[in-house]
Amino acid sequence: MDFSAVSYALETIDKLTQEVTSLWGVDEQVEGLASELRWMQSFLKVADASKVDHEVIRTTVVEIRELAYDAEDVIETFSLKVASKRKGGFSNCIKRSACFLKEGCLLHQIKSEIEKITARIKVLTRQLKTYDVSKLGVDGEVPSCSTERREARRPYPHVMDDNIVGLGKDIEKLVSVLIDEESECKVLSICGMGGLGKTTLAKKIYRQSQVVGHFEHLAWAFVSQNCQIRKIWEDILSDLNILTEVDKKMKVEKLAEKLSSFLEENKCLVILDDIWNTESWDSLKPAFSARETRSKILLTSRNKEIVSHADSKGFLYELQYLNYKQSWEIFQKIAFPPTNSPGYKIDAKMQELGEDMVKHCAGLPLAIIILGGILATKYPLLTEWLKVSANVKSYLNNDKGEVLRDVLALSYDDLPPYLRPCFLYLSHFPEDYGIPADRLIQLWVAEGIVSSKQEEGDEGQIAEDVAEGYLLDLAERCMIQVRERDIATLKIRSFQMHDLMRDVCLSKAKQQKFLYIADQSNACQLSTIGRVRRVSANNFFWIQCIKSSRLRSLLFFEEFVPEEEMEKALPLTMQSYINNHDGESNNPLLLFVLLLGFSVTLTKMRGIWKYMFNNFNFLRVLDYDRGGVAGCKLPNDIGKLIHLRFLGLSGLDFFSSKLPSSLGNLRCLQTLDLRIESICSDSIHVPDVLWRMQQLRHLYLPEECNRKTKLKLGTLRNLQTLVNFNTKNCYVKDLINMTNIRELEIRGPFNIEDFNTKELDKNPPIIQSKYLHSLSIINEEGRIDPRHLAHLLLSCENISKLSLDVKIRRLPEYHYLSSNLAYIKLRRCELEEDPMPTLAELPNLRILKFHNNAFEGKEMFCSAQGFPKLESLSLVFLNSLEEWKVSEGAMASLQRLEIQKCIRLKELPDGLRFIATLQELKIKSMPKTFKDKVEEGGEDFCKVRHVPSIILQE
Repeated sequence: MDFSAVSYALETIDKLTQEVTSLWGVDEQVEGLASELRWMQSFLKVADASKVDHEVIRTTVVEIRELAYDAEDVIETFSLKVASKRKGGFSNCIKRSACFLKEGCLLHQIKSEIEKITARIKVLTRQLKTYDVSKLGVDGEVPSCSTERREARRPYPHVMDDNIVGLGKDIEKLVSVLIDEESECKVLSICGMGGLGKTTLAKKIYRQSQVVGHFEHLAWAFVSQNCQIRKIWEDILSDLNILTEVDKKMKVEKLAEKLSSFLEENKCLVILDDIWNTESWDSLKPAFSARETRSKILLTSRNKEIVSHADSKGFLYELQYLNYKQSWEIFQKIAFPPTNSPGYKIDAKMQELGEDMVKHCAGLPLAIIILGGILATKYPLLTEWLKVSANVKSYLNNDKGEVLRDVLALSYDDLPPYLRPCFLYLSHFPEDYGIPADRLIQLWVAEGIVSSKQEEGDEGQIAEDVAEGYLLDLAERCMIQVRERDIATLKIRSFQMHDLMRDVCLSKAKQQKFLYIADQSNACQLSTIGRVRRVSANNFFWIQCIKSSRLRSLLFFEEFVPEEEMEKALPLTMQSYINNHDGESNNPLLLFVLLLGFSVTLTKMRGIWKYMFNNFNFLRVLDYDRGGVAGCKLPNDIGKLIHLRFLGLSGLDFFSSKLPSSLGNLRCLQTLDLRIESICSDSIHVPDVLWRMQQLRHLYLPEECNRKTKLKLGTLRNLQTLVNFNTKNCYVKDLINMTNIRELEIRGPFNIEDFNTKELDKNPPIIQSKYLHSLSIINEEGRIDPRHLAHLLLSCENISKLSLDVKIRRLPEYHYLSSNLAYIKLRRCELEEDPMPTLAELPNLRILKFHNNAFEGKEMFCSAQGFPKLESLSLVFLNSLEEWKVSEGAMASLQRLEIQKCIRLKELPDGLRFIATLQELKIKSMPKTFKDKVEEGGEDFCKVRHVPSIILQE
């Protein structure tokens, strides 16, 4: 049961009403409300622990959540109004608040609304008390139960992100067909039922060294049930590195021609994952129509008819179910700790239970993985394994479709209460969507689904840390599929949901009325639904359909207004005229018609903003994902959304370059993303009002602010993320006050005012946060003073990630660099001296990248014993590098080496032969003479013959 809403309402009441109640005398009403909510919270915990499943209780839970939201809205609205009126003192407050405080109107209003909510809760309380609560617990007290968070969490999920078992022969067969130059087969298909491992197999092939080396370019696109042609083609063009801003605005037919032409001229592999039917293929076929081509298409689908429909000579590969041995192998990897754990020994009874449960999974990999994930969270508690075993036996049978459905349902039922709303929140995101972990965590916190005080064991942790732990829990339970990990910390960066798991999520969210997913086909229903709290727009619809004034969150996953929608909005005669006179750029009448159409478009956009800001005054979250043209300017009315915690405007294009000063009214904001663009200007003006948002935790400024922008940010002491900071538009001294900063990205000039060049130690440390772990500096047009950089780095004692994309000429000395550095990327630094002797001393460095003229010298030297923990090294586009020497004993842990576009490099260093750990060598866009040396039989091959994967690409 989701009682996070009640918990958060209580937390809000405790936080916001202390000074309000003492001032206005509504403490009695507020305390009565809080008391009733606490009883509700206790009842829900008891019912959940006792697994009560009664229709009345299920429907009542939804009403309880609604009442908790109403309570939070009332208390917060009152608190914010009072706070805004107290600026001039109590007497001035009354004088300046006639609209709110005439003859005690506001006081009467708040009392009345609280009493109404309390009365509604009491009705529910009487209703629930008719059930025998004593059987659930003692007079409503919460019994001890197993829903508390595990305190001992594994540092990283031991579960592989791709569980590859029993696929060796499948990979071998498919790779042989893909790289066969003589084969006439252009389309291959991996088929099988959902959960059988089609995507997992395709991913493994996509990364296979023979495939990467054979094809010049590789691309991947998710098709899914809702086949979005433009997005799929854009994703493929992006992977092929040929997508331009012009392409994003051209018609889909032109996109298809460009993609088809490229596939005809180059040898590419394109994977279309999860294509549902022949109609989807027919809509995508124009981009794959080239007759004479060396490119190939690999499909994954549940429908085996597609491959023959797409290519009469196509190759169909049907995945088989796992045998028992393979099933047990996967299960062991997930349910039990790693075999190298100290004192590791599988309990005999647990092994017996596990072997029995695996038999019920009918050889379906997804069912085995999910079941293993459930049990992994309960290891080594035998009693918990016995409970799961009883559930498995009670309603799992050997019908493969039913088994998978039941295991997925079991995975949700097994979630502790604090994880259920976190899981349900994932239903916001479209199918196959790559969900950024940081963004999701910020949304969880903004909505109150996760807070720093939610669990007793989490006291002292900030909400983002708690949320990160919850995300890790979902990964350990295999309810999400990790797509990308942070290369330095191995934390989850992005993930997605299996479509079958997403179906469960959507079903539960709908059952609990958690959110409404809207598009054009069902948007009209929103006008008849009385109360909707969350809306996710997976496809475009006109938001004027939403009539609920109590809406809390709006997430958009489509352009603000797609081009095809604007064309529909134009009068028919106007659209007809434009279509019939295409290309007549000098026609005055056409110009007039276009301007008229443009005016209609802007009016429609202005109407969207106006409706939103004037009707959804309780919004906590407003987030745009895909951007797009959004009108003349962001309206001043945005200041009415005083409850906003999360405002994401990234990617939106406005004609005006000015943001409204009313942004300063949004005092509750925790996340503010202002990475917008102006169609008429290269820069954005941000008014100096952000200092008022003292609850801000994550701030993303525009990439380019204009010269009039000068922001005071010293009051933002809770800030954890600051992106696009620079000293042209901000004050460097304000960084000193940000004692909680974790991630800092500097884009543009960075200069320290009143810098003492003779006595560096007399300058105060710029960074005084012990939590800063990531620092990036980007300046495409200028350079940074090496002394300023050194002083900045000296204060970054704990950073693990450093990225420098700026001209520096020379690297700061070793003692300026944090010993915790695990990741360093240098780009366009134009270093004149060999940086290897300095970097080799860093004891924890695991990833090192030199890109795009990071080094302009001719020689690099890696000495013996240097780089003791380095795992990955990348040398890309170093035009001046001629010789690279590696001593025996250097880079003793190196696993991956990439050399690309180093056109003057003569040969591989001889010292590579001594690096036994090297697993992958990737050489791309290098001179033919260099590659010939590396190929088998070449004079450099003996240096790397021990490397399992050698990839040579054009």
